[in-house]
Amino acid sequence: MCGIIGYLGKKDALPILEKGLERLDYRGYDSAGVSVLDGGSFNTVKKPGRMDNLKEALKQTSMPGSLGLGHTRWATHGEVNEVNAHPHWDCRQEIALVHNGIIENYRPLKEMLIKQGHVFVSETDTEVIAHLIESYYEGDLEQAVLKALPQLQGSYALMVASKKEPDKIIAARMLSPLILGIAKDGYYLASDATALVDEAALVIYLEDGEVAVIRKQGFEIKDFKGLIKSKTTSALSWSGPAVDKKGFAHFMLKEIYEQPEVIKKNIEIYTEKDTVDFSIDQRFFQDIDRITIVACGTAYHAGLLAEYMIEEIAGIPVTVDTSSEFRYRNFVPEAKTLFVCISQSGETADTLAGLRLAKEFGFKTLAMVNVENSTIAREADKVIYTNAGPEIGVASTKAYLSQIIVLQLLALKLTHLYRKQLPGFYYRYFTELKKIPLYLEKILAEAPVIESLAEELQKASNFLYLGRGINYPNALEGALKLKEISYIHAEGYAGGEMKHGPIALIDKELPVIAISPAGRVRDKMLSNMLEVKARQGKIVGIITEGDSDLMQACYKTIPVPFAEEHLSTMLVPLPLQLLAYYIAAKKGCDVDKPRNLAKSVTVE
Repeated sequence: MCGIIGYLGKKDALPILEKGLERLDYRGYDSAGVSVLDGGSFNTVKKPGRMDNLKEALKQTSMPGSLGLGHTRWATHGEVNEVNAHPHWDCRQEIALVHNGIIENYRPLKEMLIKQGHVFVSETDTEVIAHLIESYYEGDLEQAVLKALPQLQGSYALMVASKKEPDKIIAARMLSPLILGIAKDGYYLASDATALVDEAALVIYLEDGEVAVIRKQGFEIKDFKGLIKSKTTSALSWSGPAVDKKGFAHFMLKEIYEQPEVIKKNIEIYTEKDTVDFSIDQRFFQDIDRITIVACGTAYHAGLLAEYMIEEIAGIPVTVDTSSEFRYRNFVPEAKTLFVCISQSGETADTLAGLRLAKEFGFKTLAMVNVENSTIAREADKVIYTNAGPEIGVASTKAYLSQIIVLQLLALKLTHLYRKQLPGFYYRYFTELKKIPLYLEKILAEAPVIESLAEELQKASNFLYLGRGINYPNALEGALKLKEISYIHAEGYAGGEMKHGPIALIDKELPVIAISPAGRVRDKMLSNMLEVKARQGKIVGIITEGDSDLMQACYKTIPVPFAEEHLSTMLVPLPLQLLAYYIAAKKGCDVDKPRNLAKSVTVE
C-alpha cells in the first residue's frame, strides 16, 4: 500500500517523481507529495486526493534539482489532509523523509521526543522517524539513520535526505518492499518495479535489515550495523507498453481482455504433451501427506478452488487459510506438509508472515506469485510464476485466472505422482485445457450482451452470488469484484446454504447471480435456483450454452461454452468480471482505483 519514489542523479528530479508516482497510482492512496532539494533548501508540494491535484499544484511552481523524494499515502494514522501527507520533516525542516509501512511503537517514541523538545505538526507515525533521526544527527545522515533504525518497531521502507548533505539519499527496508534502480543518469528508489519501468535497466531488491547509501558517484548496500553487503543486480523485465491502456477505457478492461493470452502463455510454459513441468526437481513434490494453502482476498479464492481439485484428483488433503488468520491462530503443524502461498505482488504482508511461520515449522514452501524477485518469491523454497504480466487495475482479473491455471497444473502434477488415473485421463484433460483460450475469446465476443445486462442491474442495492462445488469460490470472487469497484453490497454463498439464512433476503428487487455450468452439482444448483424463482428473485444464470432447463429458471442468462467441470472454473470468472466492470463503469465509479483499496497490501 502507498508508493514511494526517489531519485539522485544528473537529471531534474521532478519529472521523474511525477512519472513514478503516476505509475504507482494503482497501488491505492488518498494523498500525494514531492520534495526536491535545490541549492540547499527543499521545495515541497503536498496535496490530498488524486495525483491530478498534485500535478495541478506543481504547475504553479518551479522545482529544479537533481535529488527528490515522492510519496502516495494510504492513510493509517491521521485523516487525509495536506499536513498528514508525505514527505515529513524534522523540527528545522532540514531532513525530509518518505515512508511506507506502520511504526507500531510510534506513541512512546513520540512522547520521548516531545519531552526532548521536538514539536510535531502531523498525526502520522511517520513524522516520529524524522524527529528520531534528527535527535541523532551530527552532520552524518547515514550514522543518524543507523542509530534510529533499531528503535523502530513495525514495517517500513524509508527514504531520507538532508539539505546539509545534498549529494546523498539513505534508504532502509524492514517488512516493506524497496528497490534500487541503476541507470546511466543516476539512481532510482521505489517501492514497486512499476515505477522504474523505462528508467532503470538494472535493479537491486533490498532485503529486510538492509540500508542503501546512495550518492551521485555510487552506492553501497549495508546491514543495520553499517557493514557492507554484496548484492547482485537483476534485469527489469517489464517495459512501458506493458503498463499502458492500449486504447481501452480502463486498465481493468484491458486486463480482462488479456486473459486468453495469459492462459495460453502458462500452458506453453508449463506443459509439454500430456505432462506438467515447473522446472522444479520432482523430489520436492514427493513425500507429502498434506497441503496448506495461505492467501488473501482474490488469491484466497484461487486457493479454495485448488482445494477442491487437488483433493478430488490427487487425493491429498488440503486446508486453505486466509493469511491474516493463519498467522494468529494456534495452527497445529503436521509433518510432511507442503505449504503453498499465493500472492500477485509477492509482497503481501500477511502472506509473507505466513510463509515465514511455515519455514519455522520446517515445511516445504512453494510460492505462486506474479512478480519476479519479489520478497515471497525469494524467501520460498521454490516458486512458480503465474506469468500474468503487469496488472494495474486494483481489482484483480488476469492475476486471478493465472493463479487458477497454475494451481490446476499443480493438481495435475501431484495427481501424476500420487494417484493413478484411468487411461486417457491426461490426454483428455490437456486436449480440453488447450481449448480454454478460445472459449474465453468466445465469451469476450459477447461482452456487449453483458454490458446491456449491466445497464439493467446497475441500480440494484444488493446482489447475491450462488455457486456449488468447485465453482463456489467463483461465487465469492464474483461478489468481491462487484463490491470492490461498484461499492454495491454483494455476498457470495454456497447454493445449498442459501436456505440457512440468506433466502430471507430474496425478493423481486434482488439480483441473484447463479453459477451453474454443466457438472455433477448442476441439478442441485437448479433446485436452489427454483427456490429463488419461487420467491420472485431475479436470477441471472451463468450456464452452459444450450441448457434449456436452466434458461427457463432464469430472468437472464450468460452462456459459457461447455467444458469439463474443473476447467469451467476458468470460464466462469470472465462474465463475472465483465458484469462487475460494466456496472461500475455505468455508475461512474473509478474502476481502476476504487476508494480505500490498494493493489499491494504491504501493511498488516
